[in-house]
Amino acid sequence: MTNPKKPVVTDSRLNRRHFIQYTTLATGALMGSAPALLRGQDLNSRLQVAVIGAGGKGSSDTDSTASAGGTIVGLCDVDRNTLRGRGERYPMAKLYQDYREMLEKMEKEIDAVVVSAPDHVHAPAAIVAMNQGKHCFAQKPLTHSVYEARQMREIARAKGVATQMGNQGSAANGLRRAVEVIQAGVIGKPQELHVWSNRPVWPQGLHRPASVDAVPEHLDWNLWLGPAPFRTFKAGVYHAFNWRGWHDFGTGALGDMACHTVNMPFRALKLGYPSVIECEETSELYPETFPKTSRIRFEFPERDGLPPLKFWWYDGNPGDNSIQALRPHSDLTSEIVSLRGSLPTSGCLIVGDRGKIFSPDDYGSQFFILTDGEKAFSPGADHEACQ
Repeated sequence: MTNPKKPVVTDSRLNRRHFIQYTTLATGALMGSAPALLRGQDLNSRLQVAVIGAGGKGSSDTDSTASAGGTIVGLCDVDRNTLRGRGERYPMAKLYQDYREMLEKMEKEIDAVVVSAPDHVHAPAAIVAMNQGKHCFAQKPLTHSVYEARQMREIARAKGVATQMGNQGSAANGLRRAVEVIQAGVIGKPQELHVWSNRPVWPQGLHRPASVDAVPEHLDWNLWLGPAPFRTFKAGVYHAFNWRGWHDFGTGALGDMACHTVNMPFRALKLGYPSVIECEETSELYPETFPKTSRIRFEFPERDGLPPLKFWWYDGNPGDNSIQALRPHSDLTSEIVSLRGSLPTSGCLIVGDRGKIFSPDDYGSQFFILTDGEKAFSPGADHEACQ
């Protein structure tokens, strides 16, 4: 039996060689068996949960899962230092560096998994777990590619498991109220959407470093790379946080934050699939990392009674002095600046033919309204059109 105080160390060469083969087989293994019942078939018992990616967001996800009543029975992280530290908080959890080994050895002990590893590991880990019939909470962005998202959808459907992506803003009352107000026609027919983000707050817009560092003893680099092409280790460039700006591992500002900042308008405007996507402007482009700032236009056709709509996404860290972060034109944002004193570092603006709605936070929990004939935004909760 695995010692709960000691991480399991595996042969990295074997893991690396068979990683893609293993996860590909797992993807195709859509067996027809129903998902396992909760332990003892007692629906009031505590869920037995394993966490993949125990540090960073995985740390708070683990604590939140335990606070909500889950029992943490397994923790997995490729960094032994992180794993050891989190294991001290959950001494009954078994510790692993390789999630495949954890899921194989603990299959009968786990009801559900939380996947909070870097983006490129979300789909492979969740797919293995769901194919075992495990319920799955996967952090955002759900996957690293559209293909992976489709695979996860089919597997979740085939296995009948409960799934959720980590998008906490969906639970906010303000977000749901904003959706109701927009769909009730308070600002008329929506015509434009503008969303901007202060990301990246990590390095990107750079080349791969030429020099190489020794891999720390506590880190299994091959397991960290997972399904990504091999590259040499460089301290502070990828692990533990700076991977988000690299194509092989992260999804840049759009992948990291649009699931939050576009969540409210996506629902309210019934966006679905765009008919046009164009990157209109960026800072300097690099072959392996996302640019420091960009403006992307999406166009949506008529849908469910709503007129065609154009959506502009803007990203870039306003604190980065090497660029001028792209943002909506001042003609669009003058009322916002009047309301706030300056343009917030992130936000969402919906322009209708009879007014505007503005949300100043990443999750759409607050919103302000300005209808035709008014000179200033006012809180949505107080506006007479929303009473």
